[in-house]
Amino acid sequence: MDAAQAGARELERFFNGQFTISNKEGINNLVTQADFASEKAILEVIKSAFPGDGIVSEESPEEKTDSGYKWIIDPIDGTVNFANGIPICCVSIGLEHDGAMEMGLVYNPFIKELFFAEKGKGAFLNDQPIHVSQKTEVIHSCLVTGFPYTYIREPNGPLQVFERLITRGIPVRRLGSAAIDLCWVAAGRFDGFYEHQLHAWDSAAGYLIVEEAGGKVTNMKGEKYSPYEYGIVATNGHIHDELLQYVNGTIAEPAKK
Repeated sequence: MDAAQAGARELERFFNGQFTISNKEGINNLVTQADFASEKAILEVIKSAFPGDGIVSEESPEEKTDSGYKWIIDPIDGTVNFANGIPICCVSIGLEHDGAMEMGLVYNPFIKELFFAEKGKGAFLNDQPIHVSQKTEVIHSCLVTGFPYTYIREPNGPLQVFERLITRGIPVRRLGSAAIDLCWVAAGRFDGFYEHQLHAWDSAAGYLIVEEAGGKVTNMKGEKYSPYEYGIVATNGHIHDELLQYVNGTIAEPAKK
């Protein structure tokens, strides 16, 4: 909690102000002065309290240790939103122990929403329990996705899956922050989320929050999810198998009138 709040203070300090912006590999893959400041603040808290733990953070090289614990950090998830003054962005921190996620925290300081989950203890928004929705069909669902800046035209990629859904009238949103997308599935605001290309810091905290809220998370083949692979499907559980069919192109075509 202290680490997330330390990072969030840096987001608030820089938001809608003056800060430097640079580009990493790929188009519009931004990193800002605020990303580095937030990361620095988060790491100072974690390293002070848990000096022997490993760390994976988006803007720094991985720090490996033998402790069995690993902190997975995104100092700003939704950097493009942040850089453009759009308050859909957050700090995301997950804790992994011996390869299993134990804790996830996602905090958006601009709308004062703090999502938290601990393995086996449920999921919470601002200390209140949250649960996934009860929709049972994709056609009646509200979905969310993200589009990578590369890979966009790959076979059975983001555009083709998006087309399958929207041509049937299924609402699909794009917020620009995978961590928030996952948390909003956990809170029942969305019924499902899928994305083709994520990194561990994008999803590690959020996917545990979905599972602890009663949802289901797999890779795009429907297998056990790992934050170290790119593709993800996260749902309320009820629509999961059907959404996988849309994602994989095995859904039956609608009957022609």
